[in-house]
Amino acid sequence: MNITNPSHHDAFQFKNHHHIASLNVDVYQFEHRVTGAQHLHIRAANTENAFLVAFRTVPTDSTGVAHILEHTVLCGSEKFPVRDPFFMMLRRSLNTFMNAFTSSDWTAYPFATQNRKDFFNLLSVYLDATFFSRLHPLDFAQEGHRVAFAEPSNPDSDLVYKGVVFNEMKGSMSAINSHLYQRLSHHLFPSITYHYNSGGDPLDIPDLTHEQLLAFYRSHYHPSNALFFTFGDIEIQALQTEMEDKVLARFKRSDAHITVPLEKVWVSPLKIQEYYGIHEEDTAQKTHHLLAWLLGESANATERLEATLLSQVLLQNSAAPLRHVLETYEYGTAPAALTGLEDAQRQMSFICGVEGSDPEHAEHFERAVFDVLEKVATDGVPHDVLESVCHQIELSQREIGGDHFPYGLQLLLTTLSGCLHGGNPIALLDMDPALKQLRESIQSPDFIKSLAQRMLLNNQHYVRLTVAPDTTLNRRMEAQEKARLAQIKSKLTDSEKRDIVQLAEDLKARQQQKDDESILPKVTLQDVPKAVPIPTPDQQSSDIATTLLTQAAGIESPIPVPKVTLFRAGTNGISYVQTLMALPQLDPELLEIFPLYSSCFDELGVGSADYIALQKRQTSLTGGLAFFRDIRAYRNDLQHLAGFVGVSSKALHRNRNAMIELMDETLRDLRFDETTRIRDLIAQIRASREQSVTGRGHALAMSAASSGLSRLSHLNHHLSGLASIQKLKTLDDSLDDASALQTLVERFATLHQAFLKSPKFRLVISDQFDWEAEAEKLMWPTDGEDSNGAPFSYTPELKLENQAWITNTQVNFCAKAFPTVASGHPDAAPLSVLAGFLRHGFLHRAIREEGGAYGGGASHDQGGGVFRFYSYRDPRLTETLADFDASIKWLLQNPHDEETLEQAILGVIADIDKPASPAGEAKYAFHNWLQGRTPETFNAHRQRVLQVTISDLKRVAETYLLPSNSANIAVVTHSGQLDRLDEAGEFVRYEL
Repeated sequence: MNITNPSHHDAFQFKNHHHIASLNVDVYQFEHRVTGAQHLHIRAANTENAFLVAFRTVPTDSTGVAHILEHTVLCGSEKFPVRDPFFMMLRRSLNTFMNAFTSSDWTAYPFATQNRKDFFNLLSVYLDATFFSRLHPLDFAQEGHRVAFAEPSNPDSDLVYKGVVFNEMKGSMSAINSHLYQRLSHHLFPSITYHYNSGGDPLDIPDLTHEQLLAFYRSHYHPSNALFFTFGDIEIQALQTEMEDKVLARFKRSDAHITVPLEKVWVSPLKIQEYYGIHEEDTAQKTHHLLAWLLGESANATERLEATLLSQVLLQNSAAPLRHVLETYEYGTAPAALTGLEDAQRQMSFICGVEGSDPEHAEHFERAVFDVLEKVATDGVPHDVLESVCHQIELSQREIGGDHFPYGLQLLLTTLSGCLHGGNPIALLDMDPALKQLRESIQSPDFIKSLAQRMLLNNQHYVRLTVAPDTTLNRRMEAQEKARLAQIKSKLTDSEKRDIVQLAEDLKARQQQKDDESILPKVTLQDVPKAVPIPTPDQQSSDIATTLLTQAAGIESPIPVPKVTLFRAGTNGISYVQTLMALPQLDPELLEIFPLYSSCFDELGVGSADYIALQKRQTSLTGGLAFFRDIRAYRNDLQHLAGFVGVSSKALHRNRNAMIELMDETLRDLRFDETTRIRDLIAQIRASREQSVTGRGHALAMSAASSGLSRLSHLNHHLSGLASIQKLKTLDDSLDDASALQTLVERFATLHQAFLKSPKFRLVISDQFDWEAEAEKLMWPTDGEDSNGAPFSYTPELKLENQAWITNTQVNFCAKAFPTVASGHPDAAPLSVLAGFLRHGFLHRAIREEGGAYGGGASHDQGGGVFRFYSYRDPRLTETLADFDASIKWLLQNPHDEETLEQAILGVIADIDKPASPAGEAKYAFHNWLQGRTPETFNAHRQRVLQVTISDLKRVAETYLLPSNSANIAVVTHSGQLDRLDEAGEFVRYEL
């Protein structure tokens, strides 16, 4: 490629090129000559190609128009006039990611895939969907909102609201952090789009009409208001040819200029108190206090980096002045989850807060924060703190991600908001020049003082928001909705009632119709690679740390584990190190506090240094320390578990030795005498875990439903599931008693000693490592180790029990689980395919489209040997549980074609072939090997997946899913649904 004049389509004008050394990518900017559409391409030696098209979307109310449009845009288009092309393509491709996002001022449609044919298939669907969407009224009724009779064909029954987005936002706004963020934005931005809830407020969503949706689409979804982003190794000209031929050639430049104006700056702050609903009667210490300041523009790379510096100086760890005050605040239990810099909008904001307080402490909280700011503005901070922040920025700039989200899309989303608001994407991606300038600026002792003064102390545009609990608010809101619907019904004519019944019938008929999927492009099993390359170690020491006797892979002889293993990978100047050990046998009381120990591990002092000194050292040298666990069932035996624990960290190469020294010191000399610190940490962990329920309720419900069916599932439920949250609340409540706190501290110390006795070994992943010079230094001495210690075992009493977990939510999360087989069993492959087959063939339509839930489906947990059904943000409960059973009948009582089977297989293959970061690939390979999962067993399972037949699906369904007395049900719901549970059987009820 000619860098100064790259090959590109004549319809585009080449604007700029820049090589970013720290990311090892080339960035190209183009502008479409006719429409003015922008195209940013990031060229990388990466076969996981990514695409994203984004539009500025600026709502002027809280009806959720941008969000509902995002959903309906993907429900059929000019070239692909089928009812559900997006979800159809999920199962007709090998995508590594497909989705759509609605932010506060933009909407984006991204995908990623490793297959070139698949990339252009998805590109054609995405381009047609976004620019030539049908926006059918029935899709608006399904995805957005509608009124229907509780009994669809009975006009005498009550009216109810339905709609996927309506229920999604009911679930979203049940989460306290979502509620707090929306209320803060509402007050901080009184006159521009951020004042409104772009996702939609359930109170306002019913006001949106289909005509308003169409008008918003016509004004916003135009190439002149669009940015195209691409990443990977596909040629620019090929990409632009598709864009021009499929879309851009049909448009002229639009004169409309959609932008977000700047908020008018205040001369005095706003201080206000509001309320949120809770289901508990006790309201003490459940109030949230927040402060939020309006800052500069996110598109300004220098201003953004300076705001990042100030935010990190104040908050980056427990040693930071503001974080320390928030963590130890006498009238609160934990820093607010929203605390930090918000830089995803045109104007940034800085937020800090506490939770677990009471309303009368609002003024005291504000004074405590301003005391910190005034001290920083007067005295500054030590220079090494500023260097530590710059180090963290450099580390984040260099790291190649991709373990949980495609790396290319990470880069594209990094620059998206700034680009949409007129920023230079190259400056937003290549932070090295701005970071160099920042390093020069911090040499002045007055620099951080002036930032604190200018951005916060002298900034009168700030909100102090206090949000207190109200035990009656949820009931009043529910009554308000019912009263509104009753009033609507009271004014309905007979004709309008017939229209509502007809709408329900028409929508059901549309949802059940079989579209001609052949008009959609697809990949086939012939496009699937025969095998997937799995990294293998580049070097391993001859010294053996331990031998593991395991049947995980049918191996009965000891497996020698080297003291040091090295993987060479493209880590872009970062080294990853893990110090691992086999999990020893633990007494029940130690196992119960294991997750808390893990969470506190990197938050305590070491040796003669207290936790504040350790926090400073961690952030100045590393990307942080983390204690982790990896516990799995044997591949061929669910009754036996094998476990490993360890400490993980990462650092720039220049800090690698110092990182390892810190890791070793922490393992050897971790302190447990900082009891006040431990008490504060437990309260913070509790707050975080409690707030996670409504965001991941489906996963927690599946864990609860599985808990009585296998040993690993039982363990996970009690270490990280709903049972662990319940135990954590009880423990936290008890720790005000000094003796209870001392008992916990002593158990932490005992647990730590058990780990120290276990033989240790290292994993190193790096692109720069002198094996001869460095490997021997990494060998952990054997002094004090017990190579004959008892291996980990876990033998709980498993029992069938339907569970109902009651919490603060307006929607439900349902799950049903059946026991199956270990991951090495031949039936594990068809069970995985069966989950996708049921999800796409029946459950998606029944639970999401007809039922109105945000999501629903099935999955096979191979590790635990459990098949799970689930629903997410679901307005229904017993009806969804019935749909789970109905899906099995649908499978067994109907004929099915081979194409549907192929689609289910493709989905499983896409999931197991999904790439990770270079470091992540090596970690997964090594940990799988420790657990007896070799490249050979991996590819053998993969081949079994490719060979699954429809008769296999029916056979495993009959074998594992028909004995209903072996299944467990769990739901996460609210107290108003308890009467409905009686319809589904006998439930044990738990309060969260």
